[in-house]
Amino acid sequence: MSWNFALILFVLLVLTGIIWVLDLAVLRRGRERRAQAAMAQYDAALVGDAQEAERLRREAGDAARRMPWWVEYAVSFFPVILFVFVLRSFVVEPFRIPSGSMLPTLQSGDLILVNKFSYGLRLPVIDKKVIEVGKPQRGDVFVFRYPVDPDVDYIKRVVGLPGDEIAYLDKKLYINGELVPHVRDGDYFEPDRVSYIAQYKEKLGDVEHKILLDEGKPQEYAPMWQFPNRQNCQYSRNGVRCKVPEGQFFAMGDNRDNSADSRYWGFVPESNIVGRAFFIWMNFSDLSRIGRFN
Repeated sequence: MSWNFALILFVLLVLTGIIWVLDLAVLRRGRERRAQAAMAQYDAALVGDAQEAERLRREAGDAARRMPWWVEYAVSFFPVILFVFVLRSFVVEPFRIPSGSMLPTLQSGDLILVNKFSYGLRLPVIDKKVIEVGKPQRGDVFVFRYPVDPDVDYIKRVVGLPGDEIAYLDKKLYINGELVPHVRDGDYFEPDRVSYIAQYKEKLGDVEHKILLDEGKPQEYAPMWQFPNRQNCQYSRNGVRCKVPEGQFFAMGDNRDNSADSRYWGFVPESNIVGRAFFIWMNFSDLSRIGRFN
């Protein structure tokens, strides 16, 4: 198990939670007893001045009730850590788009939110699904742990569902033998390459979205590694044809010529899925990008 952010957050939650409970049940009472004992030393009859005795009593009580720094920090941060942990584990999680593989839908630098319960509730850290809510649908944009290196998060679009036959031949997409048409929709300026590329509209399931595609550019198709269920895919000079195994998905980037995806490294196991991406909450270079996307 890698020391990722979720695990670190969980450890902090447990540590601060233990101290919070310990303070509530034991430490706070001990401080109060010490405060009462300290205040009793400053009786008005002993001090001789009622006002001075009251001031000394108050100062002694405040000093005795003061939390140790480690308790104070734990008690202060526990509610914040608890809120972040619950929000991030069960509701939404933020991600940053690191590359242009999902252009034009998502740009490098987009900060997105991922719905953590669209595909079922999972226990954090151990990532075990406990409540079935839904399944990825064709056309969804989803975040998952990269099958080649599970410590890395990837974002692609769901193209193939379990049992589907996916073929990408001569830069044309076929699902279960049927061609998925794409219609020209002008040109798109690709900032990473400082050039224009043809943009098309495509519809997967109920989701209409845009893709980038250079139909005249040659493209090589070969597996990056001997991925699980490699026997389900056949590679040729003009493309790849795959039968999606049960419990797995075929994912592709919208920037079809510049995306390392299931065409090269295989299928996405359902257990690797993090959630469905649905909202751009910030792009510091272009605030107009904030909002939902398809």
